[in-house]
Amino acid sequence: MNPDADARGALPHPVPYQGSKRKLAGRIMALLQGEPIRHLHEPFAGSAAFTLASARQDLAGHFFINDSLEPLAALWGGIIAAPEQLARRYETLWTGHAADALGHFYKVRAEFNQDREPAKLLYLLARCVKSAVRFNDRGEFNQSADKRRLGTRPPRMRREILAAHALLRGRATSTNLDYAQAMGDASRSDVVYLDPPWQGTSGRRDTRYHQILDLPRLIRQLGDLNRRGVPFLLSFDGRLGGKTYGEALPEELDLARIELAAGRSAQATLSGRTDETVESLYVSRNIIGRLENRGLAHLIGS
Repeated sequence: MNPDADARGALPHPVPYQGSKRKLAGRIMALLQGEPIRHLHEPFAGSAAFTLASARQDLAGHFFINDSLEPLAALWGGIIAAPEQLARRYETLWTGHAADALGHFYKVRAEFNQDREPAKLLYLLARCVKSAVRFNDRGEFNQSADKRRLGTRPPRMRREILAAHALLRGRATSTNLDYAQAMGDASRSDVVYLDPPWQGTSGRRDTRYHQILDLPRLIRQLGDLNRRGVPFLLSFDGRLGGKTYGEALPEELDLARIELAAGRSAQATLSGRTDETVESLYVSRNIIGRLENRGLAHLIGS
C-alpha cells in the first residue's frame, strides 16, 4: 500500500512541481506520529505535498504554507480561500489552447512574466516540460511547453483543487515571506519541515529557481531553530546515480541523517537515463530524543 494514501483515495496534488515530496511524505511523517503538534510550518512549500499529507493525517492543529515566490504563495491562498474561482480561471486558460496549443502556452507565459497571475502559473506548471519550473536571471519563467501533452484537464484540476481545499479549509495559512521570517514564530510545540533547493542546483551557475540558496545563512537559521528548541526536519541534497550533491551539514548542528530512496528523478527522465534519486533527510535532536523515548530509534537507523 502506498504510505501516502489511504482508504479515502490518493493524496490531492493540485500544484505540479518538480521535487514534490509526495513519494516520501509517508516515511517522513512516520518520524512525527504520536506527538502532539500545534503548528506545522513549511517555509519552502512548493507543491506543499508534505503539508497536504500531514493534513490528511491530522498531524497538526494548523498548517503554515509559505513560499518566497509570490504567485505560488497566492496560488495556495486561492486553493485555501477561493477554490471554485481558481478552478474556473484555470479552465478558461486551459481551453484557450484550442486554436494554437504551443502559441497559447507561450502567450500565457509572456503574460505571466508581466502580471504574475497565480492561475497562469498553475497553467504553466501543468503544461510545461515535466512540471519543472525554471527561471532566467531576470526572474522570468522560461521553461518550455511539453509538446506531448496539453496539461491537466480542467475537470481533474478542479477535483484536485477542491480536494486540497477540503484538507486545508479553516486550518491553513499561506504566506509570501522570507523563509526565516516564515518560521520565526515557531515554538517547541511546533514542527518545521524545510525543503530548500539542493546545493548543487541553486548556485550561481544554475538559476533554475527564482532565488539562489545561501547555504551559510541556512546553516545559521538551523542553528537558531536548535537554540530555540524548535523540532525540525530538513530534506536537503543526496545522490543521483553516481553523483553526490552538496556537502554534509556541520556536525555542531547535531542532526541525524537518513537516506530515503525517491525513485527516478524528473531530470533523469528528461535525459533518458535510469538514475535513481536518494535524498537526505536531516532530523533535529529533539525529534530523535522523542523517537528514542518511544522505542522507535530504528526509524532513524539507530
